[in-house]
Amino acid sequence: MSMLVVITENVPPRLRGRLAVWLLEVRAGVYIGDTSARMRAMIWTHIDRLAEDGNVVMAWATNTESGFEFQTYGANRRIPVDLDGLRLVSFLPLKNQ
Repeated sequence: MSMLVVITENVPPRLRGRLAVWLLEVRAGVYIGDTSARMRAMIWTHIDRLAEDGNVVMAWATNTESGFEFQTYGANRRIPVDLDGLRLVSFLPLKNQ
């Protein structure tokens, strides 16, 4: 079991309701819980199937050097980047600039 955080933006209400079945919604679109890897994979399957045009980030505790891992769904200015085994986030420029 490990701590899991899911943050959603612009996702359909049916996904938010589904996430609320397994995780606690502590703020609008922010869900936390303590889940197994199998449960985390099942939750991600629902995200992938139901998020539509929204975007989601899922982060969980691991025993890696950073202490966590994450994955994303949908379009966002923040893009995960792997740098020598360390996961970082790169920002895309604003389209108006």
